[in-house]
Amino acid sequence: MHQSLATDDPSFQPARGDCRPGTAADARDFARGFAELLHPAPAARTTQNLLLLVSELVTNALRHAGAVTALRLSADHDSIQVRVEDPSPARPEGRSPDLSGRGGGFGWPMVCTLAREVTIRPRPGGGKIVEAALAR
Repeated sequence: MHQSLATDDPSFQPARGDCRPGTAADARDFARGFAELLHPAPAARTTQNLLLLVSELVTNALRHAGAVTALRLSADHDSIQVRVEDPSPARPEGRSPDLSGRGGGFGWPMVCTLAREVTIRPRPGGGKIVEAALAR
């Protein structure tokens, strides 16, 4: 499922892993294991950002689309890519955060802040794909 990422290896292959998490905690565990296999290891801050990004994207898919159909992580020399697929065609919408703590609204702005790039596109057969890239 995973491959080690070696930046000085002439036979370099990007690292990649896939899963279908049922919870945000499952997604974080998967992302943590993925980051631990990368060589050289990402900085602690990058790993923390990866865990937060994965958690927010999976939580949003579970809350607003009802399921995550796939979570894919990949990494190359420059970035770590997160791809979350869900069954809903509705695009994420930013909204004003509810400072009372009851209504949310913090997740999507956090995703857009953490990622250096975010794309949303239709998924073949229905639903959508949200991809976010973190600087490595």
